[in-house]
Amino acid sequence: MLIRYFAAARAAAGTETETVEVPTDRSCTRRDVEALLVRSHPQPPPGQPPLAEVLARSSFLLDGVACPDPGTPVPAGAVLDVLPPFSGG
Repeated sequence: MLIRYFAAARAAAGTETETVEVPTDRSCTRRDVEALLVRSHPQPPPGQPPLAEVLARSSFLLDGVACPDPGTPVPAGAVLDVLPPFSGG
């Protein structure tokens, strides 16, 4: 699946996008994907918050649709956008 990071999430992950493998032998949820991302990025780039902190306050889009429930199933070929709170207008 493709992960696209925006703003503070991009800074905390140290990348704009990444591809991750999700389990295909069982149902994978957004919560599972978040845990995988936190394990993949245990240390933030210098001067950035940990990705776990950013994910905790972020909104998510799954294939372009709001995904507020961490228990939502995530298919293997999905696109998950990580959208931290934005400021400004």
